[in-house]
This record gives sequence, structure tokens and C-alpha cells, in this order.
Amino acid sequence: MNKLALAFAATAVCVLGVPATQAAAASVETVEAKNTATSAAAQARQDMFEAFGQDMLDPGKYLWRDVPADAGKERVVISLSDQLAYLYRGETLMAVATISSGEPGRDTPTGIFTVNGKKTMHRSKKYDNAPMPFAQFIDQYGIALHAGHNPGYPASHGCVRLPSKFPANPFEVSDLGTPVLIGA
Repeated sequence: MNKLALAFAATAVCVLGVPATQAAAASVETVEAKNTATSAAAQARQDMFEAFGQDMLDPGKYLWRDVPADAGKERVVISLSDQLAYLYRGETLMAVATISSGEPGRDTPTGIFTVNGKKTMHRSKKYDNAPMPFAQFIDQYGIALHAGHNPGYPASHGCVRLPSKFPANPFEVSDLGTPVLIGA
């Protein structure tokens, strides 16, 4: 287990009361984890305004700024209500992108997850061999962050779709164990 996974596991044990083995290996979807992720999403929106200004992003768009690698480890924060993804390096917001999360009835799960698998090109086993470029899997059921159609509203089967030109960058800077917080 890498240092980031260990730090996440320790945080989950301290803050969420989850056994370290569970936190490092799987998702944490407790009420506390969901509240923590929702709070992180609200903070990320404020960080976006401070870093990039008040302009809203059109569907399929993203903003990126260089943040030195020594600023810290990466983490991803997703806001389902805003349909935005935020990429941090340490405490510094590095990027923000529009998303398309799960449509009603195929909701994207909320809570705290970790990247537990990555594949440059994956095809869905559930949904007609649908392409999932730059897939970063966060649970055992196939939910992933990946490139895909981004209409500006929830339209996926539960995954978090990112703008087509955006996922290559987060995919390359994230590691297995990178925390992914998904808030309402």
C-alpha cells in the first residue's frame, strides 16, 4: 500500500471510524463519509472561484493550472449538484471540469473512494461494450471516472464522465489509492 493509501486509511479510521483495511481497499459510503465528501465539494466550489474566477463552465469544458508536484498528493472531489470535478495537488486546486454523473435511477454513489484500478482504454462489460477511455475505477462494480459524452447534466449509467480532452491529465497524475470524494 502506498503512502497516500495509508494516509487515507488513517484518515478514514480517525474521522470516519472505518477499519483501515476497508478504507484502503474499497469505498466508504457511510453517512459520515457522504457528509465529508459533500463538505469537500462545497469547499472546492469556493476554491474554484478563488483560483479561476466566477465564470461558469460550459458542458465539456475544463480549466487547468500548473501546480508543482511537490505541493502534495492528488485527490479528486466531485460535486454532483454542481456537475463539476475538482483536482487538487496537496491543498491547491489544480483543475476543474464539468461532468456528467449518473442519470436518475442510475445514481453515482456518494462517499469517499480510492482509485483502485486504471486503464487507458476500457470497454464496459455491462453496457454494450461502450468505450471508457482513461478509466479510473473507484468501486468493485465498475463505477469509474472516464472520458465520455458530457451534456452538462446527469446522463451516465453511474460513472462520472469527464470532458474528452480532460481525463488524460488527471489520469496521468493520479495513482492507485488516490482519494476520490463524491458529494451530493
